[in-house]
Amino acid sequence: MILTEKEIEIAEILEKNARVSDEDIAKMVNESLESTKQMIQKLEEMNVVVRYTSIVDWSKVEGHEGVTAMIDVKVTPKRGVGFDEVAQRIYRFKEVKSLYLMSGAYDLSVIIEGKSMNEVARFVSEKLSTIDSVISTTTHFILKQYKHDGTIFAPNDDDKRIVVSP
Repeated sequence: MILTEKEIEIAEILEKNARVSDEDIAKMVNESLESTKQMIQKLEEMNVVVRYTSIVDWSKVEGHEGVTAMIDVKVTPKRGVGFDEVAQRIYRFKEVKSLYLMSGAYDLSVIIEGKSMNEVARFVSEKLSTIDSVISTTTHFILKQYKHDGTIFAPNDDDKRIVVSP
């Protein structure tokens, strides 16, 4: 699909901050409000803009502790459908937050969330590993999140660089 320069610009604005008002976007791209709304609607209908989300740092909210794991999965692809069929089986589990086809030693990278390490372990042993095409898995638990989708998770964003002057 080919997008106009303005549509790409709008998509980039929304990707950085989905809370920007239509009026502000119209000013930023130098278009009328009506034209801007039409372009946003087109981006949504074409599934270029798939969803509007917020990034929440749950580590700061007491009682919302959980476990996030990245699981590398080695898979035997099926003739005619490749990795797509097994990927569909995996992404339908409610625990799965993201799923990627990867190059390298493993075929799929699965990101899941659970309430505890035991819950993640049960998911891997009872659901993921039992799928016929799955050959092996390697689970990595996320211990601390520093940056997600371009957003830095830090108590302060003070610039620690030393000022250099001639």
